[in-house]
Amino acid sequence: MGSGKGTVGGFLRELAVLGDGRTKRVSSWDRTGGNNDRITIPPGKTAVLADLRGAGCITHIWVTINCLDRLHLRKILLRMFWDGEAEPSVEVPLGDFFGLGHAKNRNFAFLLFAMNPRDGRAMNCYFPMPFSDGARVEAVNECEVPVDAFYYYVDYEEYDGPEEGLGRFHAQWRRENPCRGVRLPEGRNLTGEENYVILEAEGRGHYVGCVLNVDSEAGGWYGEGDDMIFIDGEGWPPSLHGTGTEDYFCGAWSPDEEYWGLYSGLPLAGRPRYLGKTSMYRLHVADPVRFRRSIRVTIEHGHANNRSDDYSSTAYWYQTEPHKPFPKIPPAEQRIPRMPPEFYEAEKKERAVRRRFFEAVRGPPRLPPAEVERLRSLMRQVDSAMMQEDYRRAMEVLDQLTEALKGRGE
Repeated sequence: MGSGKGTVGGFLRELAVLGDGRTKRVSSWDRTGGNNDRITIPPGKTAVLADLRGAGCITHIWVTINCLDRLHLRKILLRMFWDGEAEPSVEVPLGDFFGLGHAKNRNFAFLLFAMNPRDGRAMNCYFPMPFSDGARVEAVNECEVPVDAFYYYVDYEEYDGPEEGLGRFHAQWRRENPCRGVRLPEGRNLTGEENYVILEAEGRGHYVGCVLNVDSEAGGWYGEGDDMIFIDGEGWPPSLHGTGTEDYFCGAWSPDEEYWGLYSGLPLAGRPRYLGKTSMYRLHVADPVRFRRSIRVTIEHGHANNRSDDYSSTAYWYQTEPHKPFPKIPPAEQRIPRMPPEFYEAEKKERAVRRRFFEAVRGPPRLPPAEVERLRSLMRQVDSAMMQEDYRRAMEVLDQLTEALKGRGE
């Protein structure tokens, strides 16, 4: 927004522009007027969250879920289709889409995503997603159990006609487990051919960021890998060549401190010695990477691709349609994070105990408030232990819950 007196408000100046769009929402509210403001999704089924007509723009999506499967954030797929297309422009596991990998929730926020309390289970996205002739948003449950409660908002604007010059929003998930570690002559990577690929797209558009997840079983610093972005089919060297993984994600000196800023962050840091699961993000909002014909976004896994860690990623970009077909997304069992046997033992027991817990606290018969609170307190301790990957502690508390539930909810 400009005037003879200069620019008002920086990048927030659009807030002052008065538009003609009509603000709308599709949500899971209870159509009977009751308080059952959720949907359930049976195993193997797809729920249509929004089926919009005409021209408009999705402005905000909020989701929270209750599901007995602890890995549901990788097993539930989010898909979006624009303008009647047959193939999705967005196809990403639910948790990864909202900015954090490894099927985890935690409280953190940055410019375009937030996982808000409680325990990061309120997931929000603020990417604008324009469309000219309809939009469809779907959730696909690939868990072996139902999604018992799927609450959601899809906020959008409705326009009288399409706006010209707007790219369509895209998001794509990839994984290489493990990456193929190589030993290049003299440790020199002069082609980028073995790099981990975050995105390959064709058409005209701009890349606006990614979430990158690393799971290291061996530990040790994973971040000597350089980012390399090849634009419009160019050869070596690429137009954008970086100096290290943490440098691309706007950090420095091998960080293991968890942090989150507007455009970059490390909300999950592998500890100690970079062991286990790490998740980081980088947004190109102020510095979009533009392409006219194609783009290939890559990063080394270790210096000159010398490491064999588990890498996964979500890329976000805008482009003209049609887009290049996405690689076939792996089935749920190939998307889930690597977990120790102790996790599966604890989760199996938790599923059985949690069903009895719900039956007991909901009644009948109605329990005294103090007894309900004691059971809820124990279940919160189970949640905390599982989220902290303290499976021994989780089993101990589950034993306490089992004893407390004897004779209840049988």
